[in-house]
Amino acid sequence: MLDIHFIRENADLVKAGAAKKRITVDIDRLIVVDDERKLIRQELDAKKAEQNRRSSEIQRAQGGERERLLEAMRHLKDGMAEGEEKLKTVMAEWQQLMLTVPNIPDMSVPDGASDEDNQEVFVWGQKPVLDFTPKPHFELMQSLGLADFERGAKVAGFRGYFLKGDGARLLWALRRFVEDRFMNRDGFTPIVVPSLVRREPFIGTGYLPQSEEDLYKTQDDEYLSGTAEVATMGYYMNETIEKANLPIKFFAYSPAFRREAGSHGKDEKGVFRVHEFEKYEQVVLCEADHAESVRQHEALTENAEQLLQELGLHYHKVVNCGGDLGLGQVKKYDLEAWMPSEGRFRETHSASYFHDFQTRRLNIRYRDEEGTLRYVHSLNNTALAMPRILTHIVENYQQADGTIKAPDVLVPYVGKTVLGGAQ
Repeated sequence: MLDIHFIRENADLVKAGAAKKRITVDIDRLIVVDDERKLIRQELDAKKAEQNRRSSEIQRAQGGERERLLEAMRHLKDGMAEGEEKLKTVMAEWQQLMLTVPNIPDMSVPDGASDEDNQEVFVWGQKPVLDFTPKPHFELMQSLGLADFERGAKVAGFRGYFLKGDGARLLWALRRFVEDRFMNRDGFTPIVVPSLVRREPFIGTGYLPQSEEDLYKTQDDEYLSGTAEVATMGYYMNETIEKANLPIKFFAYSPAFRREAGSHGKDEKGVFRVHEFEKYEQVVLCEADHAESVRQHEALTENAEQLLQELGLHYHKVVNCGGDLGLGQVKKYDLEAWMPSEGRFRETHSASYFHDFQTRRLNIRYRDEEGTLRYVHSLNNTALAMPRILTHIVENYQQADGTIKAPDVLVPYVGKTVLGGAQ
């Protein structure tokens, strides 16, 4: 959430930022409603001051004068009740409009309408050289007994899946691999977070109200989260952090759930896009300084790149265009690894920074050297999303005989060099 004073003083800049993100928002209406909000509050404050003054007069008055003052007080209270009801209505619209105002993208963010306009900034590795026609991951996993999608759909519905045999071993190997790489990395605190989360952290992180259709909601008005980011950001909600403790870095884990309600990936097969998965997430809170946010953003992205490099996956890094940024993101990188069966890169990681957009909503602050309370800056980046990463490993390490070579770094964890073959 942007500060209303900043919005009023920089209305054209905010409008330009929204246009770059292709987000529709009525800034002019927000300013009109904000004027109404301030005027009603001023009137209520004036009436409260009059109420206090008349209360003193009533205490001193006697007889008919006292009755006259009491009658005037009743009229004053009626007017205040009417004003408070009007303020409640205006505040509801004001809050709704405030929640639709997007953060301003960084100047380095390219213009564009969709992910097709994202710009490649780095490429690592080479495409695997396969002297046979590569098979898609879902065909390989099904034929080798690494997964069962038919029974998965029977039990869990569309996008349901079972991982079994070497498919389960590969997933567990990836867990231990990423945990070993992050448990003691550069001050990260490991944390297991809830996936069943109240509404407030979703609003605070910017997932609500815009993305409600993609969330599973319980009968108790809680939501199943699609990322550990939501609960992790809620950890310090309504708290003031000691500046000496910044930056705070979390290596967070939770199960994750998404309805995938949109049309994208509607006919996706296998485990690239599923309703139920697991995510290890990097979340950072740092001081309110743009240069520090940029530094942390690059560091988080480098952590994820190192994982892909260790796994030996050919990938590229793209900077997301304005139209492919979310409501709160200032800048975002996507890492996309090569999928041989599709002849294209597909996303494995996303790294974003938000300045104080999320922390202003969540009321997470620190006191700077001058004693001023400031909202911390927040960042997040995928450490590893599973089972999606299996799709890249299976396809890139497939062999001519139909088996899967285990990546060298995973052999100690998975206990074999070939997946799906007789050993």
